[in-house]
Amino acid sequence: MENTKGKDVLWEWIKALFIAIIIALIIRTFLFTPVVVQGYSMEPTLQDKERMIVTKIGEPERFDIVVFHKSESEDYIKRVIGLPGDRIEYKDDTLYINGTPYDEPYLDELKRKVEDGPLTGSFTLRETPIGDDVVPEGHLFVMGDNRRDSTDSRHLGAIPMEMVIGTTNIVYYPLKEIKIISK
Repeated sequence: MENTKGKDVLWEWIKALFIAIIIALIIRTFLFTPVVVQGYSMEPTLQDKERMIVTKIGEPERFDIVVFHKSESEDYIKRVIGLPGDRIEYKDDTLYINGTPYDEPYLDELKRKVEDGPLTGSFTLRETPIGDDVVPEGHLFVMGDNRRDSTDSRHLGAIPMEMVIGTTNIVYYPLKEIKIISK
């Protein structure tokens, strides 16, 4: 009788472990996943080697930070500047979306440090690999916050929505740098 009871307890533990693994896989596949910041293109907002949580729920909005597949082996973290159908232009270090100037408060700190010209050079979408006046349907125009040291849509072109993993705004490591990033 005792042998049967021991087997029942073991079987219950195995089932519980199996269910926990399945739930973790579902959460990681469909809801949330961790990501490590690689490089300096999002400074000062994000630092190299910080760890973040990516949310896979919902569509990215303007000024969200997104993670997307650049290639099968490399992911990038950038900020959404243009949505499908937007006309994007930078002129005199000011962002214009559909002809309207926009503030970018997340760049204020870096702009104060730059002494030799604008942080963001002037351009229109036509001067990027997009080669058109508007962000194509089903795509995003993204840029790193460290505008002078970022490979982004100015070089890569528009990012297809199917390449976007999700949005992120929670830094959880290093522990002393835990923060929620606002737009």
